[in-house]
Amino acid sequence: MKNLRQIVLTFALLAVTTASAEGQQKLTREAYIQKYKPLAVEQMDIYGIPASIKLAQALFESDNGNSRLAREANNHFGIKCKSNWTGQTISHTDDAPDECFRKYPSVEESYRDHSEFLDKSARYQDLFKLDPTDYKGWAHGLQKAGYATNPQYAQQLIKIIEDYQLFLLDEGQDVRIAENAAPVEEPVAEPIPSASPADMVDVDNYSVSIQGRNGGHTVYRNNGSLFIVVRDGDKLESVASEFRVSPKKLIKYNDLDIHSNVKTGDMIYIRPKAKRSSNGKMIHVARDGETLHSISQMYGIRLKSLCNINRRSRDSQVTEGQQIRLM
Repeated sequence: MKNLRQIVLTFALLAVTTASAEGQQKLTREAYIQKYKPLAVEQMDIYGIPASIKLAQALFESDNGNSRLAREANNHFGIKCKSNWTGQTISHTDDAPDECFRKYPSVEESYRDHSEFLDKSARYQDLFKLDPTDYKGWAHGLQKAGYATNPQYAQQLIKIIEDYQLFLLDEGQDVRIAENAAPVEEPVAEPIPSASPADMVDVDNYSVSIQGRNGGHTVYRNNGSLFIVVRDGDKLESVASEFRVSPKKLIKYNDLDIHSNVKTGDMIYIRPKAKRSSNGKMIHVARDGETLHSISQMYGIRLKSLCNINRRSRDSQVTEGQQIRLM
């Protein structure tokens, strides 16, 4: 009788476990995008990694959040332990049996660590020199740098991005996908035409190229980003409308606050700035009246990054002749 009761109990437990597993509905790709796109955009604003790339990697690596690593370790990017990892771990068979993978307390921490992993690894640094909207360059660059062993990795990421128009997130737009809907095929924002010939313009003794013209504004390329020069009558709202970028994004891209006013001659970036100079110039000698913010705008570098490079706060005063590091 005792053995019979044990057998019955065992089958009961198996039944409960099976029912529980079946009751856990798997995330669809559409649901994953809707749930985690704000997190991807937040990380893009901080680190400069295109939100489309981050979401595509997470979708691919985590099977839309349904993989064992995602469910049991909050690891949405398949990042292995490496020698410098001091956090929790989980064993998982991938390229080899029982490999060591990182385990996180939350999905948010997984997204942040993925950003840090790319940001601090020497082999990925060339990616941060790309145009922030160049998702194809990022996809091929990740594969070339050895992020994954799958020979079709770049094409897989690009397909996900284009099937669900995730590139709109890189441009400051939203992606709205109905649950269980087929991938949408809508016309995308018209690209800014290239200027011919590609002129060079000296802006405050720093050369930038003309990318093209959109309406009445000339669009300049600087340090991998794009900006326009404010004209009489321009407001953030009108610039945002012209380039299909939300005013909130323009405020972030230009390190402004909600009470900031723009004036004629200001540089306004319509794409995220870079984290450091990629144009070969390492030092800027400050001139009278300059601020860390004006220098960050001149070189297309995020104010937070410029402050970190120089170990200063954003409100620190700049004196004439002071050397400001750009990378």
